[in-house]
Amino acid sequence: MLKTIHGVYRNGNIELREKPAGIHDDTVVIVTFLELDEINLKNRGIDKTQAAELRARLSTFAEDWESPEMDIYDNYDAIKSKL
Repeated sequence: MLKTIHGVYRNGNIELREKPAGIHDDTVVIVTFLELDEINLKNRGIDKTQAAELRARLSTFAEDWESPEMDIYDNYDAIKSKL
């Protein structure tokens, strides 16, 4: 079983943003550290105001896009190539 929970590494500890449901103490975990790079808006030809407007327009799709039913599209090309 795999379960993903966001968190941060701070002072040698992993702090989870939420308590994982159904996970017992002493459960083995794998931790992956993500290095999030800032997006260079200038390189993409937009400024902060335009980025904010775009984010606001796309926010109406967020609930649908993040729904479990949309997970099927995560590997769409790989799945389609097997058909």
